[in-house]
Amino acid sequence: MSKALYVRFQGTRRNSRGRYPGVFGLANGLAREGKLSDEQYRFWRAGNDWYDAHFTNPSDIDPTVYDRDLNPGAVAWFKAHAAHLIDRVDGYLELLAAHHVPCERIESTDPGRIIYEDDEQVVAVPWQAAEPGVAMP
Repeated sequence: MSKALYVRFQGTRRNSRGRYPGVFGLANGLAREGKLSDEQYRFWRAGNDWYDAHFTNPSDIDPTVYDRDLNPGAVAWFKAHAAHLIDRVDGYLELLAAHHVPCERIESTDPGRIIYEDDEQVVAVPWQAAEPGVAMP
């Protein structure tokens, strides 16, 4: 079996657009809905600020990367060697668990058609989503 090259944390339930939201989207949703305690909000804000300072937002480099028409179903994956970024996700997972929001870690050697890449991550369109008329899993 090949060693996973990419890691993603995502919800186990599809959102209104039929996608599995990522860990940051799930946590951001809780904050946006006002569901976080003061302590959880401080953690979330500090965590997001840290990632903003230490992690490239692909949309800042290519504003079309998440365009639903150009790149249907595009999602971000950590590169497996980016342990300094992956390790910090644990706090987000604890936050989600406290609110009974299920989230899972998935790994892949081939996440789809890569449309963005830097040293720590890729954004990929899942193979199923890249073909017109084919539903995503």
